[in-house]
Amino acid sequence: MKKITRKKHLEMRLQSVPAHPRPKVGLEQYTTPSIIASDLIWNAYSLGDVEGKNIVDLGCGTGVFAIGSALMGANSSLGVDIDEDSIRLAIDVRDKLNVDNLDFIVSDICRFNGSFDADTVFQNPPFGSQRNADSGQDLKFVKSAVELNPEVLYSFHMASTEEFLIKFYSDNNLEITHIFRYKFPIPKIYEFHTKEKADVDVIVMRAKLK
Repeated sequence: MKKITRKKHLEMRLQSVPAHPRPKVGLEQYTTPSIIASDLIWNAYSLGDVEGKNIVDLGCGTGVFAIGSALMGANSSLGVDIDEDSIRLAIDVRDKLNVDNLDFIVSDICRFNGSFDADTVFQNPPFGSQRNADSGQDLKFVKSAVELNPEVLYSFHMASTEEFLIKFYSDNNLEITHIFRYKFPIPKIYEFHTKEKADVDVIVMRAKLK
């Protein structure tokens, strides 16, 4: 498999990654758009966090960060998600793109204790954008990521929680090095949605273990 060398080409390849097949409100499933995923992976690649690294994509959904990292020259890439429907789609995309060193498993990330040697963790957890969202799910993801002892973590959160997150990360032995900011489109996919689309301000924390 030839490594992608242009950001636009990465975005185009990631457009083939489908959305969640049957979004489950309890899991707050929203697919990361290819333009956001490619931008973040490209930034991570530029910072030396992708090529030749072992990648874990926690709560991977249909696998956009695991797939994108593999396309950018990761040594190995693993996607983990509790939703079997999404994992089946991710595996189908992997096979169609003929991506090497890429695997997916079905598991609750809070119970995931595999022996995978993670250098970099990507995660876009439920970050509380929906009504009656299970608060704190993104914090559980952070704690699970720390248990993998990675070199670096990239994690999505609501921008409105930034001040709290800075302290939370510090308390969990993480040093924030970069903060990336995005407008995340939330489509009308659940019954309680009243707008066809809403743009939510999110941040992605890049952090290293202290």
